[in-house]
Amino acid sequence: MADIIIAFPKLEDAKNLRKLLIRNGYDVNVVCDTGAQIVNAVNRLDGGVVICGYRFSDMHFSEIQEYLPNGFQMLLMASPAKLADCDADDIVSLSMPIKVQDLLNTLEMMMTQYYRWKKKQKAKPKARTEDEKRTVGEAKELLMERNHMTENEAHRYLQKLSMDNGTKLVETAEMILELNGKEWNI
Repeated sequence: MADIIIAFPKLEDAKNLRKLLIRNGYDVNVVCDTGAQIVNAVNRLDGGVVICGYRFSDMHFSEIQEYLPNGFQMLLMASPAKLADCDADDIVSLSMPIKVQDLLNTLEMMMTQYYRWKKKQKAKPKARTEDEKRTVGEAKELLMERNHMTENEAHRYLQKLSMDNGTKLVETAEMILELNGKEWNI
């Protein structure tokens, strides 16, 4: 589930917004009133939406945005005059006073974007560790040496063998090294 952080300079405003969102089916993870608390919260959570005001006692919204890790979006709520001064393209904003339905629709849109982003992150292959890279390199060297292949041919052979066997490339490389009596460390 996406995390929701609500932060306003007046803690009472943040708590009232939390109650509104809870009544409408959202879980709110953190309610706070300083930029430092927001930064601390986003570093502990996986991703989601930060709903915040324009300026806090210790930070401006633009400073907070710089600290947001991948997976977090900001929903800035401020007066129309303050929003006119904002030049941040990647921040969603609502002018105050807000209409409840506008807030709920905007939050739903942001949650949908978060879930799409999260799904794409799961689909991305993980980067290989140095040990895995070394194992694949050693298997390619072995194929090049013993079978007189170029590096490209050895790599394509590993890929094809991996796909044919339904194993990961690193597992296939380990198998080749194991079958040829070469030691490997993982």
